[in-house]
Amino acid sequence: MLIAGAGMAGLVAAVRARELGLDPVVVEKGVRAGGSMLLSSCVIWRHLEWDDFRADCPGGDEALQRLVWERLDDALTWLVSLGAEPVWDDTENPRTTGKRFDPRALTELLAARVDVRFATPLAAAAEPPVVLATGGFGRRLARERDLFLRANPWSEGDALDWALARGASVTAGMEQFYGRAMPARPARIREEDFVPLAQLYGREARVLTDDGRDITPSSVAWHENDLAQLIGPSAWYVVEDTNERIEAARAAGGTVVTRNDGRIAVHVTGSVTHTIGGIHVDTNARVAGLDGVWAAGVDAGGVATGGYSSGLAQALVLGLAAAEDAAGAA
Repeated sequence: MLIAGAGMAGLVAAVRARELGLDPVVVEKGVRAGGSMLLSSCVIWRHLEWDDFRADCPGGDEALQRLVWERLDDALTWLVSLGAEPVWDDTENPRTTGKRFDPRALTELLAARVDVRFATPLAAAAEPPVVLATGGFGRRLARERDLFLRANPWSEGDALDWALARGASVTAGMEQFYGRAMPARPARIREEDFVPLAQLYGREARVLTDDGRDITPSSVAWHENDLAQLIGPSAWYVVEDTNERIEAARAAGGTVVTRNDGRIAVHVTGSVTHTIGGIHVDTNARVAGLDGVWAAGVDAGGVATGGYSSGLAQALVLGLAAAEDAAGAA
Protein backbone atom coordinates (compact mmCIF):
# COMPACT_ATOMS: atom_id res chain seq x y z
CA MET A 1 0.00 0.00 0.00
CA LEU A 2 1.25 3.46 -0.95
CA ILE A 3 0.69 6.38 1.41
CA ALA A 4 1.28 9.85 -0.01
CA GLY A 5 2.40 12.29 2.67
CA ALA A 6 4.31 11.97 5.93
CA GLY A 7 2.34 14.40 8.08
CA MET A 8 0.04 13.36 10.90
CA ALA A 9 -2.50 11.58 8.67
CA GLY A 10 0.02 9.68 6.57
CA LEU A 11 2.21 8.62 9.49
CA VAL A 12 -0.79 7.49 11.54
CA ALA A 13 -2.19 5.54 8.60
CA ALA A 14 1.17 3.86 8.02
CA VAL A 15 1.71 2.94 11.67
CA ARG A 16 -1.79 1.53 12.04
CA ALA A 17 -1.57 -0.33 8.71
CA ARG A 18 1.64 -1.98 9.85
CA GLU A 19 -0.02 -2.99 13.12
CA LEU A 20 -2.74 -4.65 11.04
CA GLY A 21 -0.30 -6.66 8.93
CA LEU A 22 0.07 -4.49 5.85
CA ASP A 23 3.39 -3.32 4.40
CA PRO A 24 2.88 0.39 3.72
CA VAL A 25 5.38 2.65 2.00
CA VAL A 26 5.15 6.38 2.67
CA VAL A 27 6.27 8.78 -0.05
CA GLU A 28 6.94 12.34 1.08
CA LYS A 29 7.44 15.20 -1.36
CA GLY A 30 9.43 17.19 1.19
CA VAL A 31 12.67 16.51 2.95
CA ARG A 32 11.31 15.86 6.44
CA ALA A 33 8.46 14.10 8.17
CA GLY A 34 5.74 15.78 10.18
CA GLY A 35 4.08 18.02 7.59
CA SER A 36 2.32 21.00 9.11
CA MET A 37 1.91 19.15 12.41
CA LEU A 38 5.61 19.71 13.01
CA LEU A 39 5.08 23.48 12.77
CA SER A 40 1.99 23.61 14.98
CA SER A 41 1.25 23.83 18.69
CA CYS A 42 0.16 20.17 18.30
CA VAL A 43 -3.05 20.43 20.26
CA ILE A 44 -5.33 17.62 19.05
CA TRP A 45 -8.85 18.45 20.13
CA ARG A 46 -12.57 18.09 19.60
CA HIS A 47 -15.47 20.19 20.74
CA LEU A 48 -16.59 19.16 24.20
CA GLU A 49 -20.24 19.33 23.16
CA TRP A 50 -21.57 17.84 19.94
CA ASP A 51 -23.98 20.74 19.41
CA ASP A 52 -21.06 23.19 19.56
CA PHE A 53 -19.28 21.25 16.79
CA ARG A 54 -22.34 21.47 14.59
CA ALA A 55 -22.84 25.15 15.39
CA ASP A 56 -19.19 26.04 14.71
CA CYS A 57 -19.03 24.07 11.43
CA PRO A 58 -22.60 24.19 10.12
CA GLY A 59 -21.75 23.23 6.54
CA GLY A 60 -19.86 20.08 7.43
CA ASP A 61 -20.82 16.49 6.72
CA GLU A 62 -22.57 15.38 9.90
CA ALA A 63 -21.47 11.75 9.56
CA LEU A 64 -17.79 12.71 9.21
CA GLN A 65 -18.07 15.15 12.07
CA ARG A 66 -19.67 12.46 14.23
CA LEU A 67 -16.81 10.08 13.34
CA VAL A 68 -14.17 12.57 14.50
CA TRP A 69 -16.14 13.56 17.59
CA GLU A 70 -16.80 9.98 18.69
CA ARG A 71 -13.43 8.42 17.81
CA LEU A 72 -10.96 11.06 18.91
CA ASP A 73 -10.69 10.08 22.57
CA ASP A 74 -9.85 6.46 21.69
CA ALA A 75 -7.50 7.66 18.96
CA LEU A 76 -5.61 9.77 21.49
CA THR A 77 -5.41 6.76 23.80
CA TRP A 78 -3.90 4.82 20.90
CA LEU A 79 -1.27 7.52 20.37
CA VAL A 80 -0.35 7.41 24.05
CA SER A 81 -0.14 3.59 23.89
CA LEU A 82 2.60 4.00 21.25
CA GLY A 83 4.64 6.03 23.72
CA ALA A 84 3.50 9.57 22.90
CA GLU A 85 3.71 11.68 26.04
CA PRO A 86 1.20 14.53 26.35
CA VAL A 87 2.51 17.96 27.25
CA TRP A 88 -1.01 18.84 28.42
CA ASP A 89 -3.63 16.26 29.37
CA ASP A 90 -6.35 18.61 28.20
CA THR A 91 -6.67 21.73 26.07
CA GLU A 92 -7.12 24.42 28.75
CA ASN A 93 -10.10 25.64 26.71
CA PRO A 94 -13.53 25.09 28.33
CA ARG A 95 -15.14 24.56 24.93
CA THR A 96 -12.85 21.72 23.87
CA THR A 97 -11.16 18.54 25.06
CA GLY A 98 -8.06 16.78 23.83
CA LYS A 99 -4.32 16.62 24.39
CA ARG A 100 -1.26 18.59 23.44
CA PHE A 101 1.94 16.85 22.36
CA ASP A 102 5.41 18.04 21.51
CA PRO A 103 5.23 18.10 17.69
CA ARG A 104 8.83 17.09 17.11
CA ALA A 105 8.70 14.20 19.57
CA LEU A 106 5.42 12.96 18.12
CA THR A 107 6.75 13.16 14.57
CA GLU A 108 9.89 11.23 15.48
CA LEU A 109 7.89 8.57 17.35
CA LEU A 110 5.60 7.89 14.39
CA ALA A 111 8.19 8.21 11.61
CA ALA A 112 10.55 5.76 13.32
CA ARG A 113 7.95 2.99 12.93
CA VAL A 114 7.46 3.19 9.17
CA ASP A 115 9.31 3.36 5.85
CA VAL A 116 9.35 6.97 4.61
CA ARG A 117 10.91 7.91 1.27
CA PHE A 118 11.70 11.61 1.16
CA ALA A 119 11.88 13.94 -1.85
CA THR A 120 9.45 11.55 -3.54
CA PRO A 121 6.21 13.14 -4.78
CA LEU A 122 3.04 11.22 -5.53
CA ALA A 123 3.51 9.88 -9.04
CA ALA A 124 0.80 10.61 -11.58
CA ALA A 125 0.90 6.94 -12.56
CA ALA A 126 0.57 5.61 -9.00
CA GLU A 127 -1.94 2.78 -8.74
CA PRO A 128 -4.23 1.74 -5.85
CA PRO A 129 -4.21 0.90 -3.05
CA VAL A 130 -3.31 4.48 -2.17
CA VAL A 131 -3.93 6.64 0.88
CA LEU A 132 -3.86 10.35 0.04
CA ALA A 133 -2.50 12.41 2.94
CA THR A 134 -0.57 15.27 1.37
CA GLY A 135 -1.93 18.13 3.48
CA GLY A 136 -4.46 19.73 1.16
CA PHE A 137 -3.72 22.57 -1.25
CA GLY A 138 -2.74 25.31 1.16
CA ARG A 139 0.26 26.56 -0.79
CA ARG A 140 -1.80 26.89 -3.95
CA LEU A 141 -4.58 28.76 -2.16
CA ALA A 142 -2.13 31.10 -0.43
CA ARG A 143 -0.47 31.91 -3.74
CA GLU A 144 -3.79 32.53 -5.49
CA ARG A 145 -4.96 34.94 -2.79
CA ASP A 146 -1.61 36.51 -1.94
CA LEU A 147 -1.80 35.23 1.64
CA PHE A 148 0.99 34.09 3.94
CA LEU A 149 1.54 30.32 4.06
CA ARG A 150 1.59 29.29 7.70
CA ALA A 151 2.27 25.64 6.97
CA ASN A 152 4.78 23.31 5.38
CA PRO A 153 5.80 24.45 1.89
CA TRP A 154 4.95 21.25 0.00
CA SER A 155 1.14 21.06 0.16
CA GLU A 156 0.36 22.14 -3.40
CA GLY A 157 -2.67 19.92 -3.93
CA ASP A 158 -0.93 16.90 -5.46
CA ALA A 159 -3.46 14.48 -3.98
CA LEU A 160 -6.40 16.64 -5.09
CA ASP A 161 -5.12 16.73 -8.68
CA TRP A 162 -4.38 12.99 -8.66
CA ALA A 163 -7.87 12.14 -7.40
CA LEU A 164 -9.69 14.57 -9.69
CA ALA A 165 -7.88 13.16 -12.70
CA ARG A 166 -9.44 9.79 -11.81
CA GLY A 167 -12.98 11.06 -11.36
CA ALA A 168 -13.16 11.96 -7.66
CA SER A 169 -15.47 14.72 -6.49
CA VAL A 170 -14.91 17.55 -4.06
CA THR A 171 -16.86 18.91 -1.11
CA ALA A 172 -18.20 22.35 -0.47
CA GLY A 173 -15.88 24.90 1.07
CA MET A 174 -13.05 24.74 -1.46
CA GLU A 175 -12.49 28.47 -0.92
CA GLN A 176 -12.29 28.13 2.87
CA PHE A 177 -9.21 27.66 5.03
CA TYR A 178 -8.00 27.56 8.59
CA GLY A 179 -5.43 30.21 9.34
CA ARG A 180 -4.38 33.04 11.58
CA ALA A 181 -3.77 36.75 11.36
CA MET A 182 0.00 37.20 11.19
CA PRO A 183 2.25 40.28 11.02
CA ALA A 184 2.28 41.56 7.45
CA ARG A 185 5.39 42.15 5.37
CA PRO A 186 8.11 43.25 6.03
CA ALA A 187 7.89 41.10 9.17
CA ARG A 188 10.37 38.22 9.22
CA ILE A 189 8.47 35.03 10.02
CA ARG A 190 10.33 31.74 10.34
CA GLU A 191 8.65 28.37 10.71
CA GLU A 192 9.34 28.39 14.44
CA ASP A 193 7.45 31.71 14.63
CA PHE A 194 4.17 30.36 13.26
CA VAL A 195 2.65 29.87 16.71
CA PRO A 196 4.10 32.78 18.76
CA LEU A 197 3.53 35.40 16.05
CA ALA A 198 -0.15 34.59 15.52
CA GLN A 199 -2.01 37.84 16.23
CA LEU A 200 -4.75 36.38 18.40
CA TYR A 201 -6.45 39.45 19.86
CA GLY A 202 -8.69 40.32 16.94
CA ARG A 203 -11.88 40.25 18.97
CA GLU A 204 -10.51 43.25 20.88
CA ALA A 205 -9.57 45.16 17.73
CA ARG A 206 -11.11 47.41 15.15
CA VAL A 207 -10.30 46.00 11.72
CA LEU A 208 -9.50 48.50 8.99
CA THR A 209 -8.61 48.05 5.35
CA ASP A 210 -5.39 49.59 4.08
CA ASP A 211 -7.36 52.61 2.85
CA GLY A 212 -8.95 53.12 6.26
CA ARG A 213 -12.36 51.53 5.74
CA ASP A 214 -13.75 49.89 8.90
CA ILE A 215 -14.62 46.25 8.25
CA THR A 216 -14.91 45.16 11.88
CA PRO A 217 -17.47 42.32 12.03
CA SER A 218 -20.38 42.52 14.46
CA SER A 219 -19.08 39.43 16.23
CA VAL A 220 -15.91 37.34 16.11
CA ALA A 221 -15.71 33.57 16.63
CA TRP A 222 -13.79 32.33 19.65
CA HIS A 223 -11.12 30.85 17.38
CA GLU A 224 -10.77 33.99 15.19
CA ASN A 225 -10.48 31.91 12.03
CA ASP A 226 -13.21 34.09 10.56
CA LEU A 227 -10.94 37.11 10.92
CA ALA A 228 -8.06 35.35 9.19
CA GLN A 229 -10.31 34.88 6.17
CA LEU A 230 -11.78 38.38 6.37
CA ILE A 231 -8.58 40.43 6.32
CA GLY A 232 -7.11 39.05 3.11
CA PRO A 233 -3.56 40.02 2.08
CA SER A 234 -3.38 42.97 4.45
CA ALA A 235 -5.36 44.99 6.96
CA TRP A 236 -4.88 46.83 10.25
CA TYR A 237 -5.76 45.73 13.75
CA VAL A 238 -6.31 48.80 15.93
CA VAL A 239 -6.35 48.31 19.71
CA GLU A 240 -6.22 50.45 22.83
CA ASP A 241 -3.02 49.01 24.27
CA THR A 242 -0.11 46.83 23.23
CA ASN A 243 0.30 43.21 24.30
CA GLU A 244 2.91 40.43 24.09
CA ARG A 245 1.87 39.35 20.61
CA ILE A 246 2.01 42.89 19.28
CA GLU A 247 5.47 43.34 20.77
CA ALA A 248 6.52 40.05 19.17
CA ALA A 249 5.29 41.40 15.82
CA ARG A 250 7.30 44.57 16.35
CA ALA A 251 10.43 42.55 17.23
CA ALA A 252 9.99 40.51 14.05
CA GLY A 253 10.07 43.68 11.95
CA GLY A 254 6.32 44.03 11.55
CA THR A 255 4.69 47.43 11.18
CA VAL A 256 3.38 48.65 14.53
CA VAL A 257 2.49 52.32 14.89
CA THR A 258 0.94 54.60 17.49
CA ARG A 259 -1.90 56.58 15.94
CA ASN A 260 -2.76 60.20 16.63
CA ASP A 261 -5.57 59.05 18.93
CA GLY A 262 -3.06 57.06 21.02
CA ARG A 263 -4.28 53.65 19.88
CA ILE A 264 -1.93 50.99 18.51
CA ALA A 265 -2.22 49.85 14.87
CA VAL A 266 -0.65 46.61 13.67
CA HIS A 267 -0.39 45.71 10.00
CA VAL A 268 -1.57 42.11 9.60
CA THR A 269 -2.08 39.56 6.86
CA GLY A 270 -4.27 36.52 6.53
CA SER A 271 -2.43 33.21 6.56
CA VAL A 272 -3.31 29.72 5.39
CA THR A 273 -2.51 26.76 7.61
CA HIS A 274 -4.70 24.26 5.83
CA THR A 275 -7.62 24.11 3.44
CA ILE A 276 -11.09 23.06 4.59
CA GLY A 277 -12.67 21.84 1.38
CA GLY A 278 -11.23 18.77 -0.28
CA ILE A 279 -11.83 15.31 -1.68
CA HIS A 280 -15.19 13.76 -0.88
CA VAL A 281 -14.83 10.71 1.41
CA ASP A 282 -17.08 8.47 3.48
CA THR A 283 -16.68 7.54 7.14
CA ASN A 284 -14.14 4.84 6.23
CA ALA A 285 -12.06 7.56 4.50
CA ARG A 286 -12.82 5.94 1.13
CA VAL A 287 -12.70 8.39 -1.77
CA ALA A 288 -16.11 8.50 -3.38
CA GLY A 289 -16.09 6.82 -6.78
CA LEU A 290 -12.55 5.40 -6.58
CA ASP A 291 -11.87 1.82 -5.55
CA GLY A 292 -8.82 1.25 -3.38
CA VAL A 293 -8.25 4.94 -2.66
CA TRP A 294 -8.59 6.66 0.70
CA ALA A 295 -8.04 10.28 1.72
CA ALA A 296 -7.08 11.32 5.23
CA GLY A 297 -6.27 14.56 7.00
CA VAL A 298 -7.12 17.73 5.12
CA ASP A 299 -6.86 16.06 1.72
CA ALA A 300 -10.39 15.03 2.73
CA GLY A 301 -13.00 17.76 2.90
CA GLY A 302 -16.34 18.08 4.59
CA VAL A 303 -15.45 18.13 8.29
CA ALA A 304 -14.95 21.80 9.21
CA THR A 305 -16.97 23.40 6.40
CA GLY A 306 -18.32 26.77 7.41
CA GLY A 307 -16.08 27.16 10.44
CA TYR A 308 -13.15 25.63 12.28
CA SER A 309 -12.26 22.37 13.98
CA SER A 310 -8.99 20.58 14.70
CA GLY A 311 -7.19 19.58 11.52
CA LEU A 312 -4.95 17.29 13.57
CA ALA A 313 -7.97 15.50 15.02
CA GLN A 314 -9.28 15.01 11.49
CA ALA A 315 -5.88 13.69 10.43
CA LEU A 316 -5.61 11.28 13.34
CA VAL A 317 -9.11 9.83 13.06
CA LEU A 318 -9.23 9.59 9.26
CA GLY A 319 -5.69 8.18 9.17
CA LEU A 320 -6.78 5.37 11.46
CA ALA A 321 -10.01 4.86 9.52
CA ALA A 322 -8.16 4.62 6.21
CA ALA A 323 -5.65 2.07 7.51
CA GLU A 324 -8.33 -0.08 9.12
CA ASP A 325 -10.55 -0.08 6.04
CA ALA A 326 -7.57 -0.84 3.80
CA ALA A 327 -6.60 -3.78 6.02
CA GLY A 328 -10.14 -5.08 5.85
CA ALA A 329 -10.08 -4.88 2.06
CA ALA A 330 -6.70 -6.58 1.70
